[in-house]
Order: sequence, then C-alpha cells, then structure tokens
Amino acid sequence: MLVQYNVDRAIATITLDSPANRNALSAQLVSELSAHLASAAADEGVRAVVLTHTGTVFCAGADLKEQASEGGPEEGTKRMLALLRSIVELPKPVIARLDGAVRAGGTGIVGACDIAIASHNTSFAFTEVRLGLAPAIISLTTMGRMTERALSRYYLTGEKFDAAAAAECGLITVATDQLDEAIGQVADALRACSPQGLAETKAVTTRDVLLTFDDRADDMQTLSARLFASEEAREGMLSFLQKRPPRWAEPE
Repeated sequence: MLVQYNVDRAIATITLDSPANRNALSAQLVSELSAHLASAAADEGVRAVVLTHTGTVFCAGADLKEQASEGGPEEGTKRMLALLRSIVELPKPVIARLDGAVRAGGTGIVGACDIAIASHNTSFAFTEVRLGLAPAIISLTTMGRMTERALSRYYLTGEKFDAAAAAECGLITVATDQLDEAIGQVADALRACSPQGLAETKAVTTRDVLLTFDDRADDMQTLSARLFASEEAREGMLSFLQKRPPRWAEPE
C-alpha cells in the first residue's frame, strides 16, 4: 500500500506513504488516495480530512518514469484532473499537513485543499516550466489561491520558495514552527461544527473553483497531454531522470 488511512475522533488522516518514490503521483498512489477520499466522504462519522505524508517530500508531482512507460500522457492527465476535482468536491473540509518538499502536481493538491498548514521545513516549486511543460491542470486549483504577481513569478521561473512566501502569496493558510499543534487546533474547531454546515459552507467556498473546472478543465487536460508528448518535454523528463541539465538550458 502506498497510502494509509486512519480515523480518530471524527478526523480521517490520509497519509501518502511512498517515500522511496517521493510520493510521486503514480497510478497506484492516485488510485489508493482517491479510494480513501471516497471512504471519508461516505463515512458519516468523519467530520474532516487531514492529508499528509511520510518522508521529506509531500509530493513530487507526476511519476515521470511511469509517464515515460505508460504509452502516452493521456491517462496520467485524466487521473490528475479527477483527483483534484475529487478533493475540491469532497463534502468535508480537507486540510493539507505539509512538512517537506512540494513540487509540481503536489502544489495542485495543496491548492485543492481547503486549509493548508506547513512547517518551515516545507518548500514549494512549480517545476513544470523547467521540464518543457506548463502548470496546466494544477492552474485550476492554484490560480484562485495565489496573487497574480506571485503566480506569474513562480509559474514562469520554476524557482523554489519557502513556506513563509507560500503563506504570503496565498498558496497555503499558514507557516508555523508548531505544525501538529496548529493542525490540532483546526481539527478541534471543525469537530465543533455541524456536518451539514461544513458541507454547505464548503460548497459556497468552492463554487468558483468548480466553475473554473467546468470552463477550463478540458483545455488544460489537452494542453498538458500535448506538452507531455512533445520533444522538449521528453528531453526535460529524461534529463531529470538522468540528473543532468536539459540540452536547451542555458548554463549558469
């Protein structure tokens, strides 16, 4: 199993547990994560979900080895789109608990969560542009969170930024040195709320995001699949796997 599931005092904790693969979004991991989200949604005893991880990486994004061997990018982009929408549509709040690196598709998951709390050990990067790709599908959940200037900078440069910068630009809710204490405070607050009130209020807060999905999801999926199949992206992904600069990168 690559994803663990536990329920305690009305809070379901879903833990990405594939540290050897940097919790990359393989078909198996996404399938297990999606199944646990569905279980939490169906369980009347669950008030909210905490989404967290083992290891030093929350999520590295797409599983590039699998993308290269799957026979095409379409299935991977469909899975990612469905996963993000399932988090947004879940009728219960989802809290991201972050204590490590968040990259590419991982940032899209963070954007889909209702509340995101990160330790100061956490760093973020939209690395797609450095691989010949674009943050297409994950733009559906991050564009509404981040300021326009921060979005342009981090989308276009692919540079790494810390938890304080992520909080300042709106990608996360708060950066803290007391991660578990902060998570506990939010969990206790949600335990005091009405299940109906939470479901209906979440629907209010996510309405615009779902309208964005309805309007742009097909175009973003098509763009993502086209880029993954391109020659530049193949070189970018190969260079990443081979731990070398891509041939089109200018030397520093």
